[in-house]
Amino acid sequence: MQLYRYIIALLASAMLVPATVQAQDAPSMNVDAKAALLMEASTGKILLEQNAHEKLPPASVTKIMTILLVYEAIHDGKINPADMVTVSAHAAGMGGSQIFLEPMQQKTVQDLLKSVIIASANDASVALAEFIAGSEQGFVVMMNNRAKALGMNDTNFVNSSGLDTDGHVTSAYDIALMSRELINNHPGVFDFSTIWMDSIVHRTARGEQEFGLNNTNRLIRSYSGATGLKTGSTSRALYCISATATRDDMAQIAVVLGAPDPGTRFDEARKMLDYGFANYSVSMGEPKGTAKGFVRIQKGDVEEAEVVIGKQTSILVAKGKSKPMEHTVELLDGLIAPIPAGTKAGEIVYFQEGREVGRSDLVTTADVGKASLSDMLERVTRGWFGSSRH
Repeated sequence: MQLYRYIIALLASAMLVPATVQAQDAPSMNVDAKAALLMEASTGKILLEQNAHEKLPPASVTKIMTILLVYEAIHDGKINPADMVTVSAHAAGMGGSQIFLEPMQQKTVQDLLKSVIIASANDASVALAEFIAGSEQGFVVMMNNRAKALGMNDTNFVNSSGLDTDGHVTSAYDIALMSRELINNHPGVFDFSTIWMDSIVHRTARGEQEFGLNNTNRLIRSYSGATGLKTGSTSRALYCISATATRDDMAQIAVVLGAPDPGTRFDEARKMLDYGFANYSVSMGEPKGTAKGFVRIQKGDVEEAEVVIGKQTSILVAKGKSKPMEHTVELLDGLIAPIPAGTKAGEIVYFQEGREVGRSDLVTTADVGKASLSDMLERVTRGWFGSSRH
């Protein structure tokens, strides 16, 4: 019965979206904003939160999802950074932050993406959305589907830019989830999000004109280790940010929604990031491929299989703890053949001062086939003769 409960727990954990766990004993916070959250990016652990699941308008922080989908389309080979995008009248007609695109103007995917990341250009965001999905509304469907896959249960997107629209909401928690997905899997975003000033060239019927891009994220210049990610402000959303920073191999995401003014938005994000770097660090578990014993195989052509660490894991540890990390190995009570190499056979669990701080899968190293009739007869005979000696 214990085996069955363990297997069910493993299957359930395998179906979950990337882990996000609140750090134990995380202090309460008093952020001058409607909602806020601090997350360590590699582990997904939450270090601080305030009204983290309150559904609020996110303004241009919305564009993190737009940027994520663009990078995923590039990664999947659906589009190329050098592809030319023809700007529609709808995209050119966007208000708010923009690079003043004109209908029928052509820009590369890379120029549009850079304009979204650095200058929060609404027109560039919509042009990319239409290029990928055929229409902005088609792209919004993609945004909501991706949000659902990431476990962003507080989110409903209505547009790709973040302009105030009824029903366009998300939460500090959900913003941290999509920020984490973007920076962990597409670190190329930092090539643009860390730029303070840049420019693009507009080519129109009137000739060429250079257009300046200024980063809306003040932390890029004023905070040590700042890497991005996205600001936003509208009359409904007030002032928002998803701020990312890295020091000593520890990456953090500080989300602030509904701050009363731009300065407060940056100050509160800075305070949260300072707290995380002062109180936590990231250590690495044992390397991938480290042998961790053998698991029993039922009905296999071998009776046991070696297991190793499947993936090295990041472990968030509190600074100032006196005892080193320890670990235990938890193996399944036998697997039933046939099983391919790489089958999950248990977990290695890490502890600090008796408290779990991380875990990683243990996997088999080789394929195991079904036992033949001769294998089974040999084992029965060996067992019979072995027992007859006593």
